[in-house]
Amino acid sequence: MSALTATEISQTADWIASVQLPDGMVPWYRGGHADPWNHVEAAMALAAGGRWAEAERAFEWLASRQLPDGSWCASYVPDGVLEPRRDPNACAYVAAGAWWCAELSRSTSILDATWPMVESAVTWCLRYERPGGEIPWSVDPDGVSARFALLAASSSLQHSLGCAARAAEALGHEREALSWRAAAARVAEAVVARPRAFLPKGRWAMDWYYPVLTGALMGDAAELRMRSRWVDMVVPGVGVRCVADNLWVTAAESAECAMAAARAGLGPEAGELMAWVEHLRAGDGGYWTGCVHPDCVRFPPGQKSTYSAAAVIIADHVLHRRSPAAAIFSTETRDGRADYEAGSPSASTPVRSSLAARRPEPMHAGTPTPL
Repeated sequence: MSALTATEISQTADWIASVQLPDGMVPWYRGGHADPWNHVEAAMALAAGGRWAEAERAFEWLASRQLPDGSWCASYVPDGVLEPRRDPNACAYVAAGAWWCAELSRSTSILDATWPMVESAVTWCLRYERPGGEIPWSVDPDGVSARFALLAASSSLQHSLGCAARAAEALGHEREALSWRAAAARVAEAVVARPRAFLPKGRWAMDWYYPVLTGALMGDAAELRMRSRWVDMVVPGVGVRCVADNLWVTAAESAECAMAAARAGLGPEAGELMAWVEHLRAGDGGYWTGCVHPDCVRFPPGQKSTYSAAAVIIADHVLHRRSPAAAIFSTETRDGRADYEAGSPSASTPVRSSLAARRPEPMHAGTPTPL
């Protein structure tokens, strides 16, 4: 499995940083909007690429936009709010970002700085947990929650709750750690055992691989799930479709699916997916959001997206175990840390004492699906 070179990682992180606004917001693409999930994903990639100052500004922007109840609006534009409803999955993802950066830096200073934000966000999300463990995908500004939950969103949310529990434990907040670990288990149980609790979204690749990517489904069951739709979702030599009935292959889905495949024990398949993503890499280090085959027409036209570039950096980091942060999306050792490659770009990043989404199906809602 070929890895990104140190130069390629740095170039991609630099490209993400070039799109970041002065106040710290990371839009999906130049001139676009931001949402909390993909914003955090970009911060994680910036940190993995050694751009700690920019990752810090990303977390500071998030803190400045957090609402008094602990939530964030679903999406923002530079001069305000684009979509005022709340997305519990996107709100909880700050915990995953904080834990990733703490493991990457091998320091708890980031957890100290982000703890108030994480605690408030997780507390808000858990207000909406239903008796079966699932959490609705959306909450209106007046506090009324959606009538249904989504499988990929809940899978991601249980992963964030697990990261929040680890962060709490690392800081000595035992009560929160126990409570959030139990909440993560309840959501995972819903994902694994209660499929009827979720709105059917089988057309979307994320509905297929997210339960595996996030560790809700493990072992033989994870491998079986990945193999069950591989032919439907994977275009050999090209990548992963965003939706099963369309030949639109995307960089983000391909990179995320590679992590899920590796977590399910499908190492060669994961390596192939990452190799195929390279056709979406641009000369400046950014990644085209996707392309429609058989002619590989860029779609959306001319769009390179920060979340796509971030997904590739993170997947490369995880598959090549570049730091203990890789354990967040991979099979872990007994102490909860993955082996990592000493001397890799991230492993050699100096520790700093500083700070430092996705929408439900489709995770990158707002990016039109080609007809």
